[in-house]
Amino acid sequence: MRPSRRQPEELRAVSLERGVVKYAEGSCFVKFGDTHVLVTATLEERLPPWLKGQGRGWVTAEYGMLPRATNERTRREASAGKQSGRTIEIQRLIGRSLRTVVDLVALGERQITIDCDVIQADGGTRTASITGAWVALHDCIRWMRTRDMVKDGVVMDHVAAISCGVHAGTAVLDLDYAEDSEADTDANFVMTGSGMIVEIQGTAERTPFSEDQFLALLALARKGIAKLVDLQKIAVA
Repeated sequence: MRPSRRQPEELRAVSLERGVVKYAEGSCFVKFGDTHVLVTATLEERLPPWLKGQGRGWVTAEYGMLPRATNERTRREASAGKQSGRTIEIQRLIGRSLRTVVDLVALGERQITIDCDVIQADGGTRTASITGAWVALHDCIRWMRTRDMVKDGVVMDHVAAISCGVHAGTAVLDLDYAEDSEADTDANFVMTGSGMIVEIQGTAERTPFSEDQFLALLALARKGIAKLVDLQKIAVA
């Protein structure tokens, strides 16, 4: 039995609430159980210097955790003067994931910045961020379309993410912190709505895992992401 008493293939309660920030072109408050992330999408009529004149846009992301998102207070990275390696890695992952489903040429020479602020963390903050970021991005593009700034087709597919792992010898979906901290194997899967793989991050925390175990995790991830994509479709309908 899992600590949360969920079945191996059962997601935590997931919600995607749109339009929660008044001034942002797109926003989503995403909850994966007790992991809560506020995501905003901001349209900027500017580009990184290295992209200017190339006839395409850019989607990038920033990620951060509030000091009391965790059990003990975490010092703000701004006060430390630099971002942690974990923060940089996660925000790059979010940006990469979103760019795979955006037609950057159709976006035009402008940038969309996705901000993911973790309000409360209980495992899976990066996967929740990616899943909610797609909703915020979708609404930002919709905002642009209503103003004739872009045509249809800028967002080419859904993208979502989920964690899987081997806990107590069993492959399980959507790890919370209690499982994540004790898992023999921990993996994050990012996939599109059409089932294509964007990125897989898998680590043996204690015991190396077999190919059969990996395939079991992949099968779980496909099921979980299909459910998340369905929730995204409902959210933006």
